Amino acid sequence: MEQVFAPWRIEWVERDDSEADIDGCPFCVLPDRDHAREALVVAESEHAFVLLNNYPYNPGHVMVIPRPHTGDYTELEAAVLSDHAQLKQRTMMALEAAFGPDGLNVGLNLGDASGGSVDDHLHTHVVPRWGGDTNFMPVCSDTKVIVQALEESYDQLRAAFAEQSETRTADNGAVLVGESLVEE
Repeated sequence: MEQVFAPWRIEWVERDDSEADIDGCPFCVLPDRDHAREALVVAESEHAFVLLNNYPYNPGHVMVIPRPHTGDYTELEAAVLSDHAQLKQRTMMALEAAFGPDGLNVGLNLGDASGGSVDDHLHTHVVPRWGGDTNFMPVCSDTKVIVQALEESYDQLRAAFAEQSETRTADNGAVLVGESLVEE
């Protein structure tokens, strides 16, 4: 039997899932943490933020999350929808610059039956894809090998966001994007 050596994944194997719900919805509390890197919040805008996925399908897998706590897309106000869409666009540009993928999967899982693990707070997955990134591991052994540590993905993607125009760094270390956050 072949072995895959990925020692950085032990923190996720040994994690305490109960900590995620201590303060309520993880998507509501993570952007308020003092250290964006520890919370994996890469970038923020007025109405949305970008979070690295704890269980990535590929390196650079992020979620663009509107700040209002709702699972109903039709409840989002126009300003939130616009900001969310613009942040998704900037996220795609940052992923292109940071990782150079061959393509991207972008999508929402809406409702309990859609397969998402958090259905009461909207989030759009943006997954970098490369030709051949699906191999025998997920097919034969139901195992996905992620070749990059989350912290390395965070640093690469954060740097790509910081290179974009109209950005600055927040006190917690996240990159702030958009005119409303830059012009204070």
